Amino acid sequence: MIRFDNVPATAVRKSTAALLQAAAQHSINYLEAIPERRVFPSPEQLGELGNLGGPLPENPEDPADVLALLDRVGSPATVAITGGRYFGFVSGGALPATVAANWLAAAWDQNACLRVLSPVAAQLEDITLGWLLEIFGLPPGCAGAFVTGAQTATFTALAAARHAVLARCGWDVEANGLFGAPPIDVIVGDEVHATVLKALAMLGLGRDRVKKVACDRQGRMRADAIPRYEGPTIICTQAGNVNTGSFDPVQEIREQTREGNVWVHVDGAFGLWATAVPEFRELTRGVQSADSWAVDAHKWLNVPHDSGIAIVREPSHLHAAMTISAPYLAQGKTREPMQWVPESTRRARAIEIWTALRTLGRTGVAELIKRCCRHAVAFADGLRAAGFEILNEVELNQVLVAFGDDAKTARVIDGIQRDGTCWCGGTTWHGRKAMRISVSSWATTESDVERSLSAMLRVARET
Repeated sequence: MIRFDNVPATAVRKSTAALLQAAAQHSINYLEAIPERRVFPSPEQLGELGNLGGPLPENPEDPADVLALLDRVGSPATVAITGGRYFGFVSGGALPATVAANWLAAAWDQNACLRVLSPVAAQLEDITLGWLLEIFGLPPGCAGAFVTGAQTATFTALAAARHAVLARCGWDVEANGLFGAPPIDVIVGDEVHATVLKALAMLGLGRDRVKKVACDRQGRMRADAIPRYEGPTIICTQAGNVNTGSFDPVQEIREQTREGNVWVHVDGAFGLWATAVPEFRELTRGVQSADSWAVDAHKWLNVPHDSGIAIVREPSHLHAAMTISAPYLAQGKTREPMQWVPESTRRARAIEIWTALRTLGRTGVAELIKRCCRHAVAFADGLRAAGFEILNEVELNQVLVAFGDDAKTARVIDGIQRDGTCWCGGTTWHGRKAMRISVSSWATTESDVERSLSAMLRVARET
């Protein structure tokens, strides 16, 4: 047990080293077992989770014993997202280098609030933001914010949008709020992601007062259906529909809305990474013409979870929406991380993103994305050849499949999830029940695809 009262510092350091070594070994054992284990835990493994509870211990327990309990009970009950056969919720598995960087970052325990609190965290944000702008083909002067995920990135970017369109009307929303402010028109597609609506609600712009635009059969917003607008307007577009992977025609939307007080935002949670692939240039046409973008690094860049990025073309709008001041906050002359994000105290998220970009490079990022898309095509081809209906054009990494009527499709999805070979979620597309296959992990191999496809077809036949 690590005790700090009346214990020499060398003894504490030795105990800490032993504990960290044990944690590393538990982690290594876990990752080595991933390729052959169930993707979703069994009912028996889930039942063991009760052993983590009970009364709050009255006295301290040995950290090594606590860690061993966590590994013994917790590890088998995890979802193997970091493996190669998890195809649910567009979740990428963490690259080994980013897992290692995450461990080091935890040991550093940096607060990425101010440069004076963590010069290394601030410097890594500066470097990483520059690299991301290169990857996405965005102007080097854009502002960026490292946040928890695409939902918070959307909130952050739309806060900048709210500031900008109202400032052009002479209204200071940060000082005066929305009471008495000019009304803002918000335009979204019928296939808008729920997290965008939540961000709008949190910003006081409302989820129900938005104007929805009709979409085509693949979920792309129809540029010709955008309604008339007069005052301050925010248009939320999508790069990568969560069901089909399709892209809104941002170029056409931008060209139609150049007149007036209009802000165009791109929800690019996973699809924005397609801009790194020259072969996908046509899909992403016009994305760079927007005013702001939201993206997840824990999706296609495959870093550990809790890692999103908001990017805004004009830095002053983001800074005005997020700035904070107090006499005790030491402000330098260079970029201060907390002045661009909703949070003050925050973990140093750029560490893992920097590591991923440094280890992969531009070509590695592009190849990771292309490989996932090839696997998605293989799933679609195999399921179609077996007589099942593919409901979307497989342009990216998303596949929608129906195994018959809604009742049978639901039974097949349930059977695949219980089988444990792989994990896919269900969705509804144009009124039909479908299984969604999202290929987002570096760890997925051709063997994983073949093994998962075989399990899907076996379960579908048995059902």
